[in-house]
Amino acid sequence: MKIGVPKEIIAGEARVAMTPESALQLQKLGYDCAIETGAGAAAGFSDEAYQEAGVEVIKTAAALWKACDIVAKVRGPEPVEAKRLRKGQTLISFFWPAQNADLLEQCKAKGANVIAMDMVPRISRAQKMDALSSMANIAGYRAVIEAGNNFGRFFTGQVTAAGKVPPAKVLIVGAGVAGLAAIGTATSLGAITYAFDVRPEVAEQIESMGAEFVYLDFEEQAQDGAATGGYAAPSSPEFREKQLEKFRELAPEMDIVITTALIPGRDAPKLWLKDMVEAMKPGSVVVDLAAEKGGNCDLTVADEKVVSDNGVTIVGYTDFPSRMAAQSSTLYSNNIRHMMTDLTPEKDGQVVHNMEDDVIRGATVTYEGEITFPPPPPKVKAIAAQKPKEKAKELTPAEIRAQEVAAFKAQTKNQVTLLTIGAVLLLGAGLVAPASFMQHFIVFVLSCFVGFQVIWNVSHSLHTPLMAVTNAISSIIILGALLQIGSGSWLVIVLGGLSVFMAGINIFGGFLVTRRMLAMFQKS
Repeated sequence: MKIGVPKEIIAGEARVAMTPESALQLQKLGYDCAIETGAGAAAGFSDEAYQEAGVEVIKTAAALWKACDIVAKVRGPEPVEAKRLRKGQTLISFFWPAQNADLLEQCKAKGANVIAMDMVPRISRAQKMDALSSMANIAGYRAVIEAGNNFGRFFTGQVTAAGKVPPAKVLIVGAGVAGLAAIGTATSLGAITYAFDVRPEVAEQIESMGAEFVYLDFEEQAQDGAATGGYAAPSSPEFREKQLEKFRELAPEMDIVITTALIPGRDAPKLWLKDMVEAMKPGSVVVDLAAEKGGNCDLTVADEKVVSDNGVTIVGYTDFPSRMAAQSSTLYSNNIRHMMTDLTPEKDGQVVHNMEDDVIRGATVTYEGEITFPPPPPKVKAIAAQKPKEKAKELTPAEIRAQEVAAFKAQTKNQVTLLTIGAVLLLGAGLVAPASFMQHFIVFVLSCFVGFQVIWNVSHSLHTPLMAVTNAISSIIILGALLQIGSGSWLVIVLGGLSVFMAGINIFGGFLVTRRMLAMFQKS
C-alpha cells in the first residue's frame, strides 16, 4: 500500500505530516511513500531530500489523493480535499470531530476510514502517538519565546556596572503539557516562575521544575485528571471566584502571564479578565495559548497581537507549533509513524484496522461507512497521578530543640548499652582466656577504634565521601604491609607486596574515577 502526504492548503500552515526520516521508517513497515511537490518546503525539507529517502514526489494534490491508499495530513481536510476521498481510503490527520459534524458526515458518505490524531486516548501505551501533547509541548516552549520577544527586558536578574536588573516574574496558568513546557523554558531562562492549576496532583511536578505552585485556600478539590482524559475538569462557581480573586492579587506583580487552560471540544474558560490586565504594569505581556477557542483573556484577539490602553501586550497567535515547523513536523511525523506501526502488526505494508484495540478504536471517527465517534471509554484507564503529600507542619525553634535533645539522649543510651555489653563480654573472655590472647585482643580492639576514627575523619574535599573512606582504608593497608614487608618470611614479603600493589591500584583508581566524575559537570 502507498501512503501519501499532500501540501497543507490552509494559509500559514508550514508543517508537514512526513519527513524524510519518518519516510524511511514507514518504508521499513512495507509501505511505499509519496509526497506532493513542495509539501515540506516551508518546514525546511526539500523535494530532493525526500527523493534521496526513496519517496515519490507527485506534482499535484489531485494525483496524490488518487494514487494513495493512505493519506496523512496535519490539518483536517478542507471541503475540496474531502471530495477527493474514496471508499476504503484511510485518512490520518487532526480532525476535531465534535466541532466538525458536517465533515464527519461527508467522510462517512464517502466510505473513508478516518483516524483523528486529536482523539488518541491518553493512556500510557498511546503516549508515542499523542500528537496533541507533541504540539502542546512546542506551543508552551514557543509561548515563552514570544513573550520574551515582546517583553523588552531580561528574564534573569543581573547585577552590572550600570545597575541592578531584577528578574522577570512569570505566571503560568494551567500545568498541562503546554504549561509544563512553558515552566521549564521560563525557569531555564532565569525568571521567577509561578504556576497555577486546579489539579492538586500537579503541584509536585511544578515544584520539581523550579517553579512555585500557587495554592488556593479552598476546600474543593478538582476532579482527578485520570477520569477526564488527563485534562482538568470544570470547577464550581465558588472555586472560580476564589481563583479569580487570587489572580487579581497576583496581577500587579507579574511581568508575563501565559494561559494554557483549554479542554478539547469546549470553549476556553475566561481566567484573565480585563481588570487583571489593567492592573498589570506597562510593558507586561500576556500570551494566550487558548486563543483559537476564544481565549483565556478577555482582550485576546485570535491570530493577532494587541496592546491594551495601559501598555500590556496580549499575544493571541494560534499557530505556535507552525512557527517552529521543522521541530513540529519531526514530532508529528513520528506520531504518525507510531500509529502506522500499530496499524501494521505484520510489517507487510497492509493496514489491519483492529477496532478491538483501545488506541485505534479511540482515534477512529469513521470506519466502513459508519460514524464511530464518540468512542467508548478505553478499557485501560489513564494512570492517576499521586496526590501531593501534605506539607509537614512547621516546627517552632523550641520544638526543634526538644527533638534534638530527645534524639541525643536516645543515641547516648544506645552507646552506653553497647559499651556495657562489650565490657561484660571482655571481662568474661578475660576470666577464661590465656594472658597472651588478651594482650593481642586488646591491641586488636584499640586498633579497630583508632582506625575507625582515622578513616571517618579523613576530609573528602578531593573525593566523594565513599571514595575518601575507601582510600583511607587502602592507605592503612599499605602502612601495615610496609611494616611487615621486611620480615624474614618469604610468604609475608609476598603477601605484603601484593597488599601494597592492590591498595595502590585502589587509591590511584579513586583519583581517576573522581576526575572523570568532575569532568561530567564541566562545560566543554
